[in-house]
Amino acid sequence: MTVLTHNNIAQGSGAARATSDRVSGAVRLSLCCALLFQLAEAAQAENLLPVPSGQPVELQNVMLDTNPGELWVRFRFIAPKIGSIAGRITYDVAVVDMAHLCEVLAVPYVALHELDPARVVISFADQALEFGDTTPDVTQFFEAYRLEESRCIWEGL
Repeated sequence: MTVLTHNNIAQGSGAARATSDRVSGAVRLSLCCALLFQLAEAAQAENLLPVPSGQPVELQNVMLDTNPGELWVRFRFIAPKIGSIAGRITYDVAVVDMAHLCEVLAVPYVALHELDPARVVISFADQALEFGDTTPDVTQFFEAYRLEESRCIWEGL
C-alpha cells in the first residue's frame, strides 16, 4: 500500500499561512482523491483475467452443479463488452477466450480441488446475473468442455 504524505512548510504572516493552508488543504484533497481513484482502478484491475482478445473479464463465481446427474463445474464470468452489435466482442472472439480460461483457470482449479467433473462449463455474461435467470437484454455465451489429461476438449452444448 502506498502512503501519501504532505508537509505544510508555509512561512510568513498569518494571512499568508491561512491562504497557504487553504491551498494546501485543496492540494491534499486533490491528491487524496487521485490516490483513491488509482487504488480503485488497481483493485478492479486485479480482478480482471487476461484473455487473448484483451477484453475485460472478471470471475463472478465457480459452481459445483450435480443437477445434470453428474458433476459439472461452472465458471461464470462477467465480460461486459460481449454482444452481437457492431463494436462488441462477438461469440467468435469470445469462444477463444473461453477456451483459454478453461486451460489456464479451470484445469488448475479442478486439479487443486481434486475434482472429477463430467463437464466444465465456461460462461460469459455482459452483466451479473443469478444462475438460471434469463433476461432478454443480457448477452450470454456458453461453452462446455470435458477434461482429458489436463486439457480442455470442446463439447458442444
